[in-house]
Amino acid sequence: MPNSNEEVLNIIFKISDNLEYEVDKDNIVTILEKQDHKVQNFFRKLKFRIPEYKKITLDEYGSYVFLQIDGKKTVKDIGENLEAKYGEEANPLYERLLLFLNHIDVNCHYIEKTNF
Repeated sequence: MPNSNEEVLNIIFKISDNLEYEVDKDNIVTILEKQDHKVQNFFRKLKFRIPEYKKITLDEYGSYVFLQIDGKKTVKDIGENLEAKYGEEANPLYERLLLFLNHIDVNCHYIEKTNF
């Protein structure tokens, strides 16, 4: 696990291989989480209306960050792009960015580190 600010800023993420998502005309990302747990499939067979996907729509900020994740850009690169686009609105820049990246990595598994 990286322990210095320098190391944290040099982390590179990529979108998880099995993640499905859509991007609309306004560059808003909707994550499609497949609902294929055996209990859900069982209830579908009993004609319960359980959607095949759970849809999670990211806000403008989250969508912008998500679309920056390409397996090449570092956290620092993404932060600089955020600052260029949103200016003061993005502050506290790296605190917010790292919190978001950690959440979609550790809790959601939408992304993964490529270099640690």
